[in-house]
Amino acid sequence: MDAAKIKQAFEACLRAPYRHYEEGASFAVKRENNCVTVYFEKSNGLTDWRNNFRFSAKPYHNMPKTWYCHRGFLRVFRAMLPHLLSVFSDESVTSFVLVGYSHGAALALLSHEYILFHRPALAGRVEGYGFGCPRVISGYVPPDLRARLAGFHIIRCAGDLVTHLPPRLFGYCHPVKPIVIGETLAVSAIDAHRPESYQLALDLLLAKERREKQVTKTSG
Repeated sequence: MDAAKIKQAFEACLRAPYRHYEEGASFAVKRENNCVTVYFEKSNGLTDWRNNFRFSAKPYHNMPKTWYCHRGFLRVFRAMLPHLLSVFSDESVTSFVLVGYSHGAALALLSHEYILFHRPALAGRVEGYGFGCPRVISGYVPPDLRARLAGFHIIRCAGDLVTHLPPRLFGYCHPVKPIVIGETLAVSAIDAHRPESYQLALDLLLAKERREKQVTKTSG
């Protein structure tokens, strides 16, 4: 894991120049040559919070074989998609980086899946980072869905309450195993979700990675 890269992605997500759309969707698009990075903002208003609590499971689409997800996040994603469709379908874009925090992490996850479902040739060229990502998928995770989300990284600050919601009791799960950081932080489950906790945890991770590289270099 490249701690410097992950830290840079998180900090860029915090300061991105967001534009706001229906259902409280907020995102920012950055293009460099043939790579597009899309940042998705955390909850920023009452509409977002209402959708956060619409956590009954809903079929992703009306087909015999489908999967189920968080109703509120799906509602925001569908409201947002028409504004991003031209970006996601642009054939001149050959790689994507999707970064979201909290509420935005759920939208990044759904966007990651959408791109690879519609453009399977980009497999291995779509990176996703969901910081403080709540649970989005409910029930059985089909193998093809799990494969499309294999490149999506859920970054969890140890103890972060939001990453455990909605509860497993309601059938929710993460489709990939979260990467846990900040195990040594002495903060509450609520404070563990704050940006400051993620920044500190990433700083500690980066320092640890640098020490390990120095030891390897010295011993070599």
